[in-house]
Amino acid sequence: MKILALSDQESLGLWDYFDSSRLDGIDLILSCGDLNPHYLSFIATFAHAPVLYVHGNHDDRYADVPPEGCICVEDQVYTCKGVRILGLGGSMRYKQKGKHQYTQRQMDRRVWKQKLALLRRGGFDILLTHAPALGLNDGEDLAHTGFEVFNTLMDRYQPRYFIHGHVHMNYGREFPRLSTYGETQVINAYETYTFEY
Repeated sequence: MKILALSDQESLGLWDYFDSSRLDGIDLILSCGDLNPHYLSFIATFAHAPVLYVHGNHDDRYADVPPEGCICVEDQVYTCKGVRILGLGGSMRYKQKGKHQYTQRQMDRRVWKQKLALLRRGGFDILLTHAPALGLNDGEDLAHTGFEVFNTLMDRYQPRYFIHGHVHMNYGREFPRLSTYGETQVINAYETYTFEY
């Protein structure tokens, strides 16, 4: 299965200077958030693959303008073509009224609510988030600190992939595109990244 991961920055080749060949052979599209809903709708129109997404910390507008033709997999284990995807969007809370922002404890509770679904499905194959895991490609400021419970999920379920966004590769710090955590391949989906499952 060929998967296209997207996050944080709209790709000119998939929008302004659309090149349909960039979608050739793509079986699944995963968005890690902070993308214009019209961009995701545009991609869903031309792709012959489902577009699944979680919210980024700047996706308040999705409440009024949801990405059409796309599927929100927030707070669920969603199975697509036999692949189990656990969706947990949002970032660390750094504003009092920030939507899609959570404390470590709040994210722990979100994960705890998935315990039965994870038990029924025997775990998951892809962890799809906006924020990174704590101490794994995260930032030093509060807004870009990762969630500790993501490390716990990888320790317990050993998914094949952990796909996140939020830490832009153009921030000036050397955020790696790919890294490994135990048995899990970690992918920073900033802008676009294609991989084979």
